Amino acid sequence: MNQITEILDHNKAFVENKDYEAFISGKFPEKKVVVLTCMDTRLTELLPRAMNMRNGDAKILKTAGAVISSPFGSIMRSILVALYELQAEEVIVVGHHECGMASLNADHIMGQMLDRGVSQEVLDTLEHSGVQLGQWFKGVENETEGVMHSVNMISNHPLMPAGIPVHGMLIDPKTGLLELIADGYEKIKKADGSGQPTA
Repeated sequence: MNQITEILDHNKAFVENKDYEAFISGKFPEKKVVVLTCMDTRLTELLPRAMNMRNGDAKILKTAGAVISSPFGSIMRSILVALYELQAEEVIVVGHHECGMASLNADHIMGQMLDRGVSQEVLDTLEHSGVQLGQWFKGVENETEGVMHSVNMISNHPLMPAGIPVHGMLIDPKTGLLELIADGYEKIKKADGSGQPTA
């Protein structure tokens, strides 16, 4: 049986048995939070449980390494939509230990592309058109750097609403232990000058 058939067979039973009722929620995040995290498979169920979040509590976005590669790409757009249109009031970037983005090798990926049928001509054309594939596929020095890169890109984005705390965390993909590495409330307090969070 192929994956799609298996998925559709399961889905039919899921709907017929009304298993979906346990997941019914509204479109606005109950905890008013946007979480940007990694696409690592170990975090699929572990991260929400470790953060005490159920279905409907947060807007959860995933990308490799929780790294935002473009200030005007789809990840940043989604964060801004959540903040302006979907009642989110905080952003939490969650990277994880043992992240593949910390050991990503652009040359290796491009070698894999060639092995799997992408022609050298296509790679050359992209490079000559200004697409720097080596930079685009570049990893991060370490997981903390990746989280801080995204925290800084979000918090310093010219379209961010004022007073939005942007936090950074690392999670252990085995135990779920969270480590706070950027406290967004502290930055808001300093910017506000009042000593109290504004959001």
